[in-house]
Amino acid sequence: MRIHSRNLVLPLAIALLIAGGAPDVFAKPRAAAAAATTTGKAEARVAEGALSLDDVVAQVEKRYNARVVRAETRQQKGRTIYVLRLLNADGKVWTVQVDADSGAVL
Repeated sequence: MRIHSRNLVLPLAIALLIAGGAPDVFAKPRAAAAAATTTGKAEARVAEGALSLDDVVAQVEKRYNARVVRAETRQQKGRTIYVLRLLNADGKVWTVQVDADSGAVL
């Protein structure tokens, strides 16, 4: 009897999910977006800014009732600035800049 690999895909996927070996596909999108698009190293970001990018993302999402879909770290005139792109329920997209030291929206 010959076993076809396509017949094993679903049982294998289920086994991986049960065992916890599959990637977390249900992770929050903002965390993944922030991690994927941050331009600085994590160590430098923590050392230079008083507020972490994750903290700022959470505060901005709450303040504007929107989801951060992109986040990056920039240096501007010797300061660390977080640049966040937001998306609200109505489909409006806009950008907010936040000073990493003070948390002030620029």
